[in-house]
Amino acid sequence: MTTSFLEGERLVLRGLTLEDAEGPYPGWLDDEAVCRGNGHHLFPYGREQAREFIRSTWNDRSAVTLAMVLREGQRHIGNVALQHIHPVHRTAEFAILLGDRECWGKGYGREAGLLLCCHGFRALQLHRVGCGTFEDNGGMRGLARALGMKEEGRRRQAVWKDGRYVDVVEFGVLAEEFFEQFGHQGPKE
Repeated sequence: MTTSFLEGERLVLRGLTLEDAEGPYPGWLDDEAVCRGNGHHLFPYGREQAREFIRSTWNDRSAVTLAMVLREGQRHIGNVALQHIHPVHRTAEFAILLGDRECWGKGYGREAGLLLCCHGFRALQLHRVGCGTFEDNGGMRGLARALGMKEEGRRRQAVWKDGRYVDVVEFGVLAEEFFEQFGHQGPKE
């Protein structure tokens, strides 16, 4: 395992490694249940695609993409990212893939999201972090709210899913709102 980048109570966030492509990660993107809130499972995804993606994250200055690893047992359970980082507007998009189904509903997404958003606001000096999700993705809508995000609007019939068009709901949080809700220092890094 590589050195941690951010550390929480139960999670370590670290850079993705080629070894991650040899574990369960590639299979998550072919799992319809894991990907029902995104479009990843629409195309086959194997170890080589995972390796290509991992390599692409290493020098990408427009994103911070990290593996979510359980402190206990060092198990890779998902990935989390701030992507589309805009240096002028100081904005980014939050994204998460919690691939290990055994870890669903246990607060790992919130812990990873708080760590990464806090890093974005503190270290990257972001002004705003947002995300968008399908209207029927209750888990991501709940996570966005748990990260202090407010619903900002919706893109009507923006995505073709399951034989029909669905809306994408947009959320966002400003740095001042985040620190007001979670304290000036934010969660412990």
